[in-house]
Amino acid sequence: MSLISLLGISTAYAAPAVEAANTAAQQQPQGGGLLGMLPMLIVFIVVFYFLLVRPQTKRAKQQREMLSSMKVGDEVVTAGGMIGKLAKIDEQFAELTIANGVTIRLQKASINGILPKGTLDGASDKNKTE
Repeated sequence: MSLISLLGISTAYAAPAVEAANTAAQQQPQGGGLLGMLPMLIVFIVVFYFLLVRPQTKRAKQQREMLSSMKVGDEVVTAGGMIGKLAKIDEQFAELTIANGVTIRLQKASINGILPKGTLDGASDKNKTE
């Protein structure tokens, strides 16, 4: 006994279904899957580069340029939000004066930006009036 007769399906109904499955298998393209996905993969890589990699390298370059252009006396802001005046700069570290007689030592990489001259004077004037 065959499986079809055990399930109670007549061979008249089973034959067209088997033929349809065979013709569907024959109509599918062979080996075109990778070649068809290649243009989409290239577009994905290009978009990934322009949206993520390129902006990150531009920011890193700007940060390196800013760190190399720092000099003693510049007013800077750190990653933690502290502002102060550079008192000493080494290869990897910098000393930052944050108040009269208060100097901290930190890594140069933790400096986020150079502030315009006079920023600290304006901040201290604000605190005196309050």
